[in-house]
Amino acid sequence: MVMVPETAAPPGRAPAVGRHSSVVFSDDRQWAEHLCAFVRGGLDRGEQVRYFADTTDPERVLRALTDAGIDARTAVTRGQLCVSLAAQTYLAGTGFDPDGMIGLWHDAVEEASARGHRGLRAIGEMSWAARNVAGADRLLEYELRVHHEVFERLPLTAWCFYDRRLLPDAHVDVLAGAHLTHRGDPVAEPALHVAPLTDRPGFLMSGSAGYDTRSVVAAAAAAVRGASAPRVELDFTALRHLDAASLATLADAAAGRPGDAPLRVRQPPPSLRRLLELFPALGSEMEVVGR
Repeated sequence: MVMVPETAAPPGRAPAVGRHSSVVFSDDRQWAEHLCAFVRGGLDRGEQVRYFADTTDPERVLRALTDAGIDARTAVTRGQLCVSLAAQTYLAGTGFDPDGMIGLWHDAVEEASARGHRGLRAIGEMSWAARNVAGADRLLEYELRVHHEVFERLPLTAWCFYDRRLLPDAHVDVLAGAHLTHRGDPVAEPALHVAPLTDRPGFLMSGSAGYDTRSVVAAAAAAVRGASAPRVELDFTALRHLDAASLATLADAAAGRPGDAPLRVRQPPPSLRRLLELFPALGSEMEVVGR
């Protein structure tokens, strides 16, 4: 697990809720509009801007910016703009690793600050998640964790680009739902929606958790287990159903967390209450709140 310091956001920084956004689009015009608005805003603010491409040629990114009247070439020369391939950066080596990526964000923001930039903003193309990339199954875990472990602590703004032409709609809906801010095409509410809590470390689960959503439950459990905060909460207030297998997955995650603080579960379904009654030892791993 990457351990990062617990620090409060400095006064005047934009709220973390608005600095990590999903951006869903379905054509090149929308892609260019989002790209140019994001990059222009960062350059105007004196931030460093990085674009991590997957299927897009980096030269095409620079041409789109230039065509929109942005002096991208000069920004690259002075080190304020960098367009690179995800395969050569955070997907290099053994593949995608949420812990490593969280650590990389801390390093990248520190480097941008050392170079005199007022912050860092980045775009990442997420189409690689639909391919057989090592660690792609951990993307949802990462999207859930970064709100508290990165954006609440760093002067970083990031937009995750989801191209509907390259990703299944159901996949896009779940991943976009893990962001607290959404831009672009509307997305449907998935059967099981998991998102970070805005006011404390933890996650809100709403909808129904069953056989068809087992991969989403597994990602939520991994986020619970990997979260660096000493106390984490699962809010089940809007959860309609939680089957036995999903319950077992989340209980295992609670037991696997480091430290002595139990996982807080808010308004758990009756099935979880019965489990805690049948197995009192789980009480040391889970603390029910909001009865």
